[in-house]
Amino acid sequence: MSDTVDGLDLRRAGANQYDLGSFNEAVIIETIRLAGIISRTEISQRTGLTQQSVSRILRILLQQGLLVEEAQERAERLGKPRTPVRLRSKAAHAVGIHIDPELLTVAVVDLDGTIVRRETVDLADGLEGGKLVDLSAATVSAALSISQVDPESVLGVGVAVPGPIDTDGSLLALPLQPAWRGLKIRKLLQERLNHPVLVEKDGTAAAIGERWIGRSARARDFAYLYLGTGVGSGLILNGSIYRGGSANAGEFGQIAALRMGEWDPEDGPRMVPECNPTASMPVIAAEFGYVETDPGATDEAKRYKAVCKAAADGDEAAVKAVTQVARVVGQGAVGLVDLLDIDLVVLGGPAYMKEISEIFLTEIGRAVNAHPVARETRPVAVEESMLQTDAAAVGAASTIFHDAFTPRVSGSSQARRLPK
Repeated sequence: MSDTVDGLDLRRAGANQYDLGSFNEAVIIETIRLAGIISRTEISQRTGLTQQSVSRILRILLQQGLLVEEAQERAERLGKPRTPVRLRSKAAHAVGIHIDPELLTVAVVDLDGTIVRRETVDLADGLEGGKLVDLSAATVSAALSISQVDPESVLGVGVAVPGPIDTDGSLLALPLQPAWRGLKIRKLLQERLNHPVLVEKDGTAAAIGERWIGRSARARDFAYLYLGTGVGSGLILNGSIYRGGSANAGEFGQIAALRMGEWDPEDGPRMVPECNPTASMPVIAAEFGYVETDPGATDEAKRYKAVCKAAADGDEAAVKAVTQVARVVGQGAVGLVDLLDIDLVVLGGPAYMKEISEIFLTEIGRAVNAHPVARETRPVAVEESMLQTDAAAVGAASTIFHDAFTPRVSGSSQARRLPK
Protein backbone atom coordinates (compact mmCIF):
# COMPACT_ATOMS: atom_id res chain seq x y z
CA MET A 1 0.00 0.00 0.00
CA SER A 2 1.24 3.49 -0.87
CA ASP A 3 1.59 5.98 1.98
CA THR A 4 1.77 9.02 -0.28
CA VAL A 5 -0.89 11.63 -0.99
CA ASP A 6 -0.39 14.62 -3.32
CA GLY A 7 3.27 13.65 -3.46
CA LEU A 8 3.62 13.72 0.35
CA ASP A 9 4.86 10.85 2.42
CA LEU A 10 2.06 10.28 4.94
CA ARG A 11 4.60 8.88 7.37
CA ARG A 12 6.18 12.34 7.52
CA ALA A 13 3.30 14.55 6.40
CA GLY A 14 1.66 15.20 9.75
CA ALA A 15 2.64 18.11 11.98
CA ASN A 16 1.92 18.32 15.69
CA GLN A 17 1.34 22.08 15.89
CA TYR A 18 -2.21 23.09 16.73
CA ASP A 19 -2.31 25.63 13.91
CA LEU A 20 -2.11 22.78 11.37
CA GLY A 21 -4.94 20.84 12.95
CA SER A 22 -7.20 20.87 9.86
CA PHE A 23 -4.40 19.50 7.69
CA ASN A 24 -3.62 16.80 10.24
CA GLU A 25 -7.30 15.85 10.37
CA ALA A 26 -7.26 15.43 6.59
CA VAL A 27 -4.09 13.32 6.79
CA ILE A 28 -5.69 11.05 9.40
CA ILE A 29 -8.96 10.77 7.48
CA GLU A 30 -7.04 9.81 4.33
CA THR A 31 -5.01 7.23 6.26
CA ILE A 32 -8.17 5.66 7.68
CA ARG A 33 -9.86 5.72 4.27
CA LEU A 34 -6.98 3.91 2.59
CA ALA A 35 -6.79 1.27 5.31
CA GLY A 36 -10.52 0.72 5.78
CA ILE A 37 -10.12 -0.20 9.46
CA ILE A 38 -7.03 0.82 11.42
CA SER A 39 -5.79 1.23 14.99
CA ARG A 40 -4.51 4.41 16.61
CA THR A 41 -0.99 2.99 16.78
CA GLU A 42 -1.00 2.21 13.07
CA ILE A 43 -2.28 5.71 12.26
CA SER A 44 0.60 7.19 14.27
CA GLN A 45 3.12 4.97 12.49
CA ARG A 46 1.82 5.81 9.02
CA THR A 47 1.43 9.57 9.51
CA GLY A 48 4.37 10.40 11.78
CA LEU A 49 2.00 12.11 14.22
CA THR A 50 2.43 11.43 17.92
CA GLN A 51 -0.07 9.07 19.53
CA GLN A 52 -1.27 12.01 21.65
CA SER A 53 -2.03 14.06 18.54
CA VAL A 54 -3.74 11.09 16.90
CA SER A 55 -5.87 10.44 19.98
CA ARG A 56 -6.83 14.11 20.24
CA ILE A 57 -7.88 14.36 16.59
CA LEU A 58 -9.69 11.02 16.66
CA ARG A 59 -11.63 12.17 19.69
CA ILE A 60 -12.82 15.22 17.73
CA LEU A 61 -13.71 13.15 14.65
CA LEU A 62 -15.58 10.59 16.75
CA GLN A 63 -17.55 13.37 18.44
CA GLN A 64 -18.41 14.81 15.03
CA GLY A 65 -19.72 11.39 13.97
CA LEU A 66 -17.33 11.08 11.03
CA LEU A 67 -15.69 7.97 12.52
CA VAL A 68 -16.95 4.93 14.40
CA GLU A 69 -15.04 2.52 16.63
CA GLU A 70 -15.02 -1.19 15.91
CA ALA A 71 -15.16 -3.86 18.62
CA GLN A 72 -11.98 -4.12 20.67
CA GLU A 73 -9.28 -6.48 19.47
CA ARG A 74 -6.36 -7.96 21.41
CA ALA A 75 -2.95 -6.78 20.18
CA GLU A 76 -0.83 -9.78 19.26
CA ARG A 77 2.45 -8.74 20.90
CA LEU A 78 1.57 -6.56 23.84
CA GLY A 79 -1.57 -8.32 24.94
CA LYS A 80 -3.33 -4.94 25.22
CA PRO A 81 -6.76 -4.39 23.74
CA ARG A 82 -7.00 -1.98 20.84
CA THR A 83 -10.07 -0.33 19.33
CA PRO A 84 -9.73 0.21 15.57
CA VAL A 85 -11.63 3.01 13.84
CA ARG A 86 -13.19 3.39 10.42
CA LEU A 87 -15.13 6.02 8.52
CA ARG A 88 -18.86 6.00 9.25
CA SER A 89 -20.48 5.59 5.86
CA LYS A 90 -23.62 7.55 6.74
CA ALA A 91 -21.67 10.47 8.18
CA ALA A 92 -21.50 12.22 4.81
CA HIS A 93 -23.23 11.99 1.46
CA ALA A 94 -22.72 13.54 -1.94
CA VAL A 95 -24.78 13.66 -5.10
CA GLY A 96 -23.29 12.74 -8.44
CA ILE A 97 -24.85 13.87 -11.73
CA HIS A 98 -23.71 12.36 -15.01
CA ILE A 99 -24.93 14.34 -18.02
CA ASP A 100 -24.64 12.44 -21.27
CA PRO A 101 -26.19 13.78 -24.51
CA GLU A 102 -28.81 11.02 -24.29
CA LEU A 103 -29.13 10.19 -20.59
CA LEU A 104 -29.16 11.94 -17.22
CA THR A 105 -28.02 9.85 -14.24
CA VAL A 106 -28.24 11.03 -10.63
CA ALA A 107 -26.74 9.03 -7.75
CA VAL A 108 -26.83 9.75 -4.03
CA VAL A 109 -23.64 8.21 -2.63
CA ASP A 110 -22.44 7.63 0.92
CA LEU A 111 -18.89 8.00 2.25
CA ASP A 112 -18.01 4.39 1.31
CA GLY A 113 -19.07 4.99 -2.28
CA THR A 114 -22.29 2.98 -1.99
CA ILE A 115 -25.18 4.22 -4.13
CA VAL A 116 -28.07 5.00 -1.79
CA ARG A 117 -30.42 6.13 -4.56
CA ARG A 118 -30.10 6.19 -8.35
CA GLU A 119 -32.35 7.92 -10.88
CA THR A 120 -32.07 8.02 -14.67
CA VAL A 121 -33.91 10.19 -17.18
CA ASP A 122 -33.74 9.94 -20.98
CA LEU A 123 -32.85 13.27 -22.60
CA ALA A 124 -34.63 14.43 -25.74
CA ASP A 125 -32.65 15.38 -28.82
CA GLY A 126 -31.91 19.10 -28.88
CA LEU A 127 -32.95 19.63 -25.25
CA GLU A 128 -32.48 23.32 -24.44
CA GLY A 129 -29.84 24.14 -21.81
CA GLY A 130 -32.20 25.78 -19.33
CA LYS A 131 -34.51 22.78 -19.40
CA LEU A 132 -31.51 20.50 -18.80
CA VAL A 133 -30.67 22.46 -15.64
CA ASP A 134 -34.31 22.37 -14.46
CA LEU A 135 -34.53 18.63 -15.08
CA SER A 136 -31.21 17.97 -13.33
CA ALA A 137 -32.19 20.00 -10.27
CA ALA A 138 -35.60 18.33 -10.03
CA THR A 139 -34.07 14.86 -10.33
CA VAL A 140 -31.52 15.62 -7.61
CA SER A 141 -34.23 16.91 -5.28
CA ALA A 142 -36.35 13.83 -5.90
CA ALA A 143 -33.42 11.45 -5.34
CA LEU A 144 -32.49 13.13 -2.05
CA SER A 145 -36.09 13.08 -0.87
CA ILE A 146 -36.61 9.41 -1.69
CA SER A 147 -33.25 8.39 -0.20
CA GLN A 148 -34.19 10.05 3.12
CA VAL A 149 -30.57 10.87 3.90
CA ASP A 150 -29.93 13.50 6.55
CA PRO A 151 -29.87 16.84 4.66
CA GLU A 152 -27.08 18.04 6.97
CA SER A 153 -24.88 15.17 5.77
CA VAL A 154 -24.98 16.24 2.10
CA LEU A 155 -21.66 17.94 1.33
CA GLY A 156 -22.37 18.97 -2.23
CA VAL A 157 -23.18 18.00 -5.80
CA GLY A 158 -20.65 16.84 -8.38
CA VAL A 159 -21.44 17.01 -12.10
CA ALA A 160 -19.70 14.91 -14.74
CA VAL A 161 -20.05 16.15 -18.33
CA PRO A 162 -18.39 15.52 -21.69
CA GLY A 163 -15.61 18.01 -22.30
CA PRO A 164 -14.43 20.56 -22.96
CA ILE A 165 -15.44 22.73 -20.01
CA ASP A 166 -14.45 26.13 -18.67
CA THR A 167 -12.82 26.64 -15.29
CA ASP A 168 -15.99 28.29 -13.94
CA GLY A 169 -18.03 25.15 -14.64
CA SER A 170 -19.48 26.21 -17.99
CA LEU A 171 -19.90 23.86 -20.94
CA LEU A 172 -18.00 24.67 -24.11
CA ALA A 173 -18.21 23.18 -27.60
CA LEU A 174 -19.76 19.77 -26.91
CA PRO A 175 -19.63 18.06 -30.32
CA LEU A 176 -22.81 16.01 -29.81
CA GLN A 177 -24.95 18.65 -28.10
CA PRO A 178 -24.35 22.14 -29.53
CA ALA A 179 -27.47 23.47 -27.77
CA TRP A 180 -25.61 23.35 -24.44
CA ARG A 181 -22.64 25.47 -25.53
CA GLY A 182 -21.94 28.24 -23.02
CA LEU A 183 -24.30 26.79 -20.42
CA LYS A 184 -23.18 27.96 -16.95
CA ILE A 185 -24.28 24.71 -15.40
CA ARG A 186 -22.35 25.05 -12.15
CA LYS A 187 -23.73 28.49 -11.33
CA LEU A 188 -27.30 27.62 -12.33
CA LEU A 189 -27.42 24.32 -10.44
CA GLN A 190 -25.91 25.88 -7.34
CA GLU A 191 -28.65 28.53 -7.34
CA ARG A 192 -31.40 25.92 -7.63
CA LEU A 193 -30.03 23.30 -5.24
CA ASN A 194 -28.52 25.44 -2.49
CA HIS A 195 -25.54 23.07 -2.33
CA PRO A 196 -21.93 23.56 -3.44
CA VAL A 197 -21.49 22.27 -7.00
CA LEU A 198 -18.36 21.06 -8.77
CA VAL A 199 -18.17 20.31 -12.50
CA GLU A 200 -15.64 17.86 -13.98
CA LYS A 201 -15.11 16.18 -17.31
CA ASP A 202 -16.59 12.67 -17.20
CA GLY A 203 -13.22 10.93 -17.50
CA THR A 204 -11.75 13.09 -14.73
CA ALA A 205 -14.71 12.36 -12.47
CA ALA A 206 -14.39 8.63 -13.11
CA ALA A 207 -10.69 8.72 -12.17
CA ILE A 208 -11.48 10.53 -8.91
CA GLY A 209 -14.16 7.95 -8.12
CA GLU A 210 -11.77 5.11 -8.86
CA ARG A 211 -9.19 6.58 -6.51
CA TRP A 212 -11.74 7.18 -3.75
CA ILE A 213 -13.55 3.83 -3.99
CA GLY A 214 -10.39 1.85 -4.71
CA ARG A 215 -8.70 2.76 -1.41
CA SER A 216 -5.20 1.27 -1.19
CA ALA A 217 -5.62 -0.63 -4.47
CA ARG A 218 -5.70 2.70 -6.31
CA ALA A 219 -3.32 4.68 -4.10
CA ARG A 220 -0.88 5.13 -6.97
CA ASP A 221 -0.60 6.99 -10.25
CA PHE A 222 -2.83 5.76 -13.08
CA ALA A 223 -4.70 6.76 -16.20
CA TYR A 224 -8.40 5.98 -16.39
CA LEU A 225 -9.61 5.28 -19.94
CA TYR A 226 -13.26 6.26 -19.96
CA LEU A 227 -15.43 4.67 -22.66
CA GLY A 228 -18.62 6.68 -23.03
CA THR A 229 -20.06 8.67 -25.90
CA GLY A 230 -16.41 9.05 -26.83
CA VAL A 231 -13.15 7.86 -25.25
CA GLY A 232 -11.67 10.18 -22.65
CA SER A 233 -9.14 9.85 -19.88
CA GLY A 234 -8.70 10.92 -16.29
CA LEU A 235 -5.27 11.21 -14.68
CA ILE A 236 -4.23 10.52 -11.10
CA LEU A 237 -0.70 11.87 -10.66
CA ASN A 238 1.27 12.27 -7.42
CA GLY A 239 -1.69 10.96 -5.47
CA SER A 240 -4.29 13.44 -6.71
CA ILE A 241 -6.30 14.29 -9.77
CA TYR A 242 -4.53 16.20 -12.52
CA ARG A 243 -6.97 18.63 -14.14
CA GLY A 244 -4.55 20.82 -16.07
CA GLY A 245 -4.59 24.59 -16.34
CA SER A 246 -8.13 24.80 -17.76
CA ALA A 247 -9.60 21.61 -16.23
CA ASN A 248 -9.43 19.92 -19.64
CA ALA A 249 -6.51 17.52 -19.21
CA GLY A 250 -6.94 14.07 -20.71
CA GLU A 251 -8.24 14.75 -24.23
CA PHE A 252 -7.58 11.19 -25.31
CA GLY A 253 -8.83 11.42 -28.89
CA GLN A 254 -6.03 13.81 -29.82
CA ILE A 255 -3.38 11.41 -28.50
CA ALA A 256 -4.89 8.44 -30.35
CA ALA A 257 -5.04 10.44 -33.59
CA LEU A 258 -1.38 11.44 -33.28
CA ARG A 259 -0.34 7.85 -32.56
CA MET A 260 -2.31 6.63 -35.59
CA GLY A 261 -0.95 9.40 -37.85
CA GLU A 262 -4.40 10.71 -38.69
CA TRP A 263 -4.41 14.32 -39.92
CA ASP A 264 -7.14 16.67 -41.06
CA PRO A 265 -6.81 19.02 -44.10
CA GLU A 266 -5.24 21.69 -41.89
CA ASP A 267 -2.57 19.26 -40.61
CA GLY A 268 -4.20 18.92 -37.22
CA PRO A 269 -5.03 15.60 -35.56
CA ARG A 270 -8.18 14.09 -37.12
CA MET A 271 -10.52 12.46 -34.65
CA VAL A 272 -10.45 8.75 -35.44
CA PRO A 273 -13.85 7.01 -35.47
CA GLU A 274 -12.62 4.31 -33.09
CA CYS A 275 -12.53 6.95 -30.34
CA ASN A 276 -16.31 7.19 -30.59
CA PRO A 277 -17.00 3.45 -30.26
CA THR A 278 -20.75 3.59 -29.65
CA ALA A 279 -21.23 5.22 -33.06
CA SER A 280 -18.40 3.62 -35.03
CA MET A 281 -18.39 0.00 -33.91
CA PRO A 282 -21.59 -1.04 -35.73
CA VAL A 283 -20.28 0.67 -38.89
CA ILE A 284 -16.88 -1.03 -38.64
CA ALA A 285 -18.55 -4.38 -37.95
CA ALA A 286 -20.72 -3.97 -41.07
CA GLU A 287 -17.58 -3.37 -43.14
CA PHE A 288 -16.32 -6.75 -41.93
CA GLY A 289 -19.61 -8.40 -42.95
CA TYR A 290 -21.63 -8.19 -39.74
CA VAL A 291 -25.39 -8.36 -40.33
CA GLU A 292 -27.53 -6.47 -37.84
CA THR A 293 -30.53 -8.30 -36.42
CA ASP A 294 -32.57 -5.09 -36.70
CA PRO A 295 -31.13 -3.22 -39.71
CA GLY A 296 -33.63 -0.38 -39.37
CA ALA A 297 -32.75 0.41 -35.76
CA THR A 298 -31.70 3.98 -35.06
CA ASP A 299 -30.92 3.68 -31.34
CA GLU A 300 -27.12 4.00 -31.26
CA ALA A 301 -26.73 2.45 -27.81
CA LYS A 302 -28.78 -0.63 -28.72
CA ARG A 303 -26.87 -1.14 -31.96
CA TYR A 304 -23.58 -0.89 -30.07
CA LYS A 305 -24.68 -3.35 -27.41
CA ALA A 306 -25.82 -5.77 -30.12
CA VAL A 307 -22.33 -5.78 -31.68
CA CYS A 308 -20.76 -6.33 -28.25
CA LYS A 309 -23.06 -9.28 -27.59
CA ALA A 310 -22.38 -10.71 -31.05
CA ALA A 311 -18.63 -10.50 -30.37
CA ALA A 312 -19.09 -12.37 -27.10
CA ASP A 313 -21.10 -15.00 -28.97
CA GLY A 314 -18.23 -15.48 -31.42
CA ASP A 315 -19.45 -13.57 -34.47
CA GLU A 316 -16.26 -13.17 -36.50
CA ALA A 317 -17.08 -9.77 -37.98
CA ALA A 318 -18.11 -8.37 -34.60
CA VAL A 319 -14.91 -9.69 -33.00
CA LYS A 320 -12.85 -8.00 -35.71
CA ALA A 321 -14.65 -4.70 -35.13
CA VAL A 322 -14.16 -4.80 -31.37
CA THR A 323 -10.51 -5.74 -31.84
CA GLN A 324 -9.93 -2.84 -34.25
CA VAL A 325 -11.43 -0.33 -31.81
CA ALA A 326 -9.43 -1.80 -28.91
CA ARG A 327 -6.18 -1.60 -30.89
CA VAL A 328 -6.67 2.08 -31.69
CA VAL A 329 -7.51 2.84 -28.05
CA GLY A 330 -4.41 0.84 -27.14
CA GLN A 331 -2.25 3.08 -29.31
CA GLY A 332 -3.60 6.12 -27.50
CA ALA A 333 -2.83 4.41 -24.19
CA VAL A 334 0.77 3.93 -25.34
CA GLY A 335 1.01 7.70 -25.75
CA LEU A 336 -0.22 8.22 -22.18
CA VAL A 337 2.16 5.63 -20.76
CA ASP A 338 5.16 7.11 -22.55
CA LEU A 339 4.24 10.68 -21.69
CA LEU A 340 3.43 10.14 -18.01
CA ASP A 341 5.66 7.17 -17.11
CA ILE A 342 2.75 5.35 -15.40
CA ASP A 343 2.39 1.64 -14.78
CA LEU A 344 -1.39 1.30 -14.42
CA VAL A 345 -4.21 1.84 -16.91
CA VAL A 346 -7.81 1.41 -15.74
CA LEU A 347 -10.67 0.72 -18.16
CA GLY A 348 -14.27 1.68 -17.44
CA GLY A 349 -17.28 3.78 -18.34
CA PRO A 350 -20.81 3.08 -19.64
CA ALA A 351 -19.56 1.79 -23.02
CA TYR A 352 -17.08 -0.64 -21.43
CA MET A 353 -19.28 -3.72 -21.66
CA LYS A 354 -18.45 -7.05 -20.04
CA GLU A 355 -18.92 -8.73 -23.45
CA ILE A 356 -15.89 -6.90 -24.88
CA SER A 357 -13.76 -6.69 -21.74
CA GLU A 358 -11.49 -9.63 -22.57
CA ILE A 359 -10.61 -8.23 -26.00
CA PHE A 360 -9.96 -4.74 -24.63
CA LEU A 361 -7.84 -5.95 -21.73
CA THR A 362 -5.82 -8.18 -24.04
CA GLU A 363 -5.26 -5.66 -26.86
CA ILE A 364 -4.53 -2.65 -24.66
CA GLY A 365 -2.37 -4.73 -22.33
CA ARG A 366 -0.34 -5.95 -25.28
CA ALA A 367 0.10 -2.45 -26.70
CA VAL A 368 1.23 -0.73 -23.50
CA ASN A 369 3.75 -3.46 -22.80
CA ALA A 370 5.10 -3.86 -26.35
CA HIS A 371 5.51 -0.31 -27.67
CA PRO A 372 6.52 2.22 -24.97
CA VAL A 373 10.14 3.33 -24.94
CA ALA A 374 10.71 2.26 -21.30
CA ARG A 375 8.91 -1.08 -21.66
CA GLU A 376 11.88 -3.05 -20.33
CA THR A 377 11.88 -1.24 -16.98
CA ARG A 378 8.15 -0.60 -16.50
CA PRO A 379 5.58 -3.38 -16.87
CA VAL A 380 2.13 -1.82 -17.20
CA ALA A 381 -0.97 -3.35 -15.61
CA VAL A 382 -4.31 -2.94 -17.38
CA GLU A 383 -7.26 -3.48 -15.07
CA GLU A 384 -11.02 -3.06 -15.07
CA SER A 385 -12.57 -0.20 -13.16
CA MET A 386 -14.16 -0.94 -9.80
CA LEU A 387 -17.02 1.43 -10.73
CA GLN A 388 -18.28 -0.15 -13.97
CA THR A 389 -21.18 1.55 -15.80
CA ASP A 390 -21.91 4.14 -13.07
CA ALA A 391 -18.30 5.34 -13.09
CA ALA A 392 -19.15 8.94 -14.02
CA ALA A 393 -22.06 9.37 -11.58
CA VAL A 394 -20.24 7.80 -8.61
CA GLY A 395 -17.09 9.61 -9.69
CA ALA A 396 -18.93 12.93 -9.76
CA ALA A 397 -20.08 12.36 -6.17
CA SER A 398 -16.57 11.32 -5.21
CA THR A 399 -15.23 14.67 -6.44
CA ILE A 400 -17.05 16.21 -3.47
CA PHE A 401 -15.47 13.78 -0.97
CA HIS A 402 -12.08 14.17 -2.61
CA ASP A 403 -12.31 17.94 -2.42
CA ALA A 404 -13.48 17.93 1.19
CA PHE A 405 -11.22 15.32 2.75
CA THR A 406 -7.99 14.86 0.76
CA PRO A 407 -5.00 16.54 2.47
CA ARG A 408 -3.27 19.27 0.48
CA VAL A 409 -0.46 21.63 1.31
CA SER A 410 -1.18 25.35 1.22
CA GLY A 411 -0.74 26.80 -2.24
CA SER A 412 -1.18 23.46 -4.00
CA SER A 413 -2.40 23.69 -7.58
CA GLN A 414 -5.08 21.18 -6.60
CA ALA A 415 -6.36 23.27 -3.68
CA ARG A 416 -9.86 22.79 -2.36
CA ARG A 417 -12.63 24.34 -4.41
CA LEU A 418 -15.56 23.72 -2.07
CA PRO A 419 -16.35 26.59 0.30
CA LYS A 420 -15.50 25.71 3.90
